[in-house]
Amino acid sequence: MKVLVVSDTHGRDESLEMAVALEQPFDYLIHCGDVEGREFFIEALAECPCTIVAGNNDFFSDLPREDEILLEGHKIMVTHGHNYGVSMDLYGVSEEAAARGCEIVCFGHTHKPVVEKKNGVLVINPGSLSFPRQEGRRPSYAVMELYKGEEPEIEIRYL
Repeated sequence: MKVLVVSDTHGRDESLEMAVALEQPFDYLIHCGDVEGREFFIEALAECPCTIVAGNNDFFSDLPREDEILLEGHKIMVTHGHNYGVSMDLYGVSEEAAARGCEIVCFGHTHKPVVEKKNGVLVINPGSLSFPRQEGRRPSYAVMELYKGEEPEIEIRYL
């Protein structure tokens, strides 16, 4: 199963449209928040099942603050991350995911891509497609390959 993981698009769709076009076909889309009212557009663009959570800039949104999903036997926690202090370190978000029995946590907020194992949890931040903050400041997203009984494969990709 191919999963496109994005975050922090902040209502600007150009880079998201490019990422979707480059990665199609994919089976699932995860958006880790800060969609700023564009959730229906994102769902229509993806043309597949989606999990979208609210970020700290999704004021007055009906989106869930976080979610747990099961894909190909892998339990995944999806959150924006701001409530877990991800700007400081990954301990809080990885501990919460571990406590919930999740083997993967996808989050955003920092606008910096990360793929790391922490507290036995695979921690994934796809970065930002609209306002990247890592060195080089290239828009980024993640592609996750999930298969039942196999280790997840994750790659950060840049536009």
